[in-house]
Amino acid sequence: MNFKEIKTLYNQSLKSMDTEEHIDLFFYRPLGFAWAWLFAKLGVTPNVVTIASIFLGVGGGILLYFGEANNLWLNYLGIFLIIWANTYDSADGQLARLTKQYSRIGRILDGLSGDFWFVAIYLAIIFREIDFGDMWPGGHFFYDHKWLIWLIAVSAGVCHTKQAAMADYYRQFHLYFLKGKDGSELDSTEALDKENAGLTWSGNFWKKLTMTVYRNYTANQEVMTPNMQRLRKALKERYGEDEIPQEFRDAFRAKSLPLMKYTNMLSFNTRIIAMFISVIIQIPWLYFAFELVVLNAMMAYMILSHEHRCKSLLKTL
Repeated sequence: MNFKEIKTLYNQSLKSMDTEEHIDLFFYRPLGFAWAWLFAKLGVTPNVVTIASIFLGVGGGILLYFGEANNLWLNYLGIFLIIWANTYDSADGQLARLTKQYSRIGRILDGLSGDFWFVAIYLAIIFREIDFGDMWPGGHFFYDHKWLIWLIAVSAGVCHTKQAAMADYYRQFHLYFLKGKDGSELDSTEALDKENAGLTWSGNFWKKLTMTVYRNYTANQEVMTPNMQRLRKALKERYGEDEIPQEFRDAFRAKSLPLMKYTNMLSFNTRIIAMFISVIIQIPWLYFAFELVVLNAMMAYMILSHEHRCKSLLKTL
């Protein structure tokens, strides 16, 4: 296989240039493609790669607990494992696109993998503050008020979940207009309810449970985007499921594209860089402050801007 053919395959492994972040394009996607190529040759499925990323990410998160002043090198080892996990997280999607091994279970599992990493990271930071907080700036306060670091961490975790969910939803909505239904993983509670209605708890317990959790996840995304839902309903009534005119698709893309950088910043790279810095400089609680202040402000701006754009597009219909 020559370079041109490899480049073509690489491009096919990407979701779209509209939704890719610079760090991903220069680092994670090339490494992910190399892993995907190897896993395809070995017959490894995308879901297996996702599960492997969970173990790597959780292991990296646990190591961050031990990375206090006398063991700084463990911070770097933990960071290395988390980066490795994210190359696998990139590889599973690229492998799925290269081998056409798509599944809703795979999408759900892929979304949960990052949650497992960050649960481990959050717990590591919490217990670092509780056990070693008197050793670094500001940490003595949490060392003396252990309940407060739990409150801040839980609040940050709730916000993190919402930030990641909204970023993913806007990305999928953009891909829907860019590539159509087959090029996006955009779902709706209406469609999921119909699918879920055919499942029974006695005969399909795990699938029913998974679909119920995913349905609620989608419902929470829809609640936060009323104008987007009105636009989706109006388009479906006028053009059907996937017959939106190209002119309207282009108009939506032009309005949505400037916001894609926020979906990327709310997903992984920006937050993980902030976390790396906070644990290396021995002020772990700064990461929670970053999520609560900076990333929440970014999410609010993204939601308000997207809703305004959807409202203006509704007027053109």
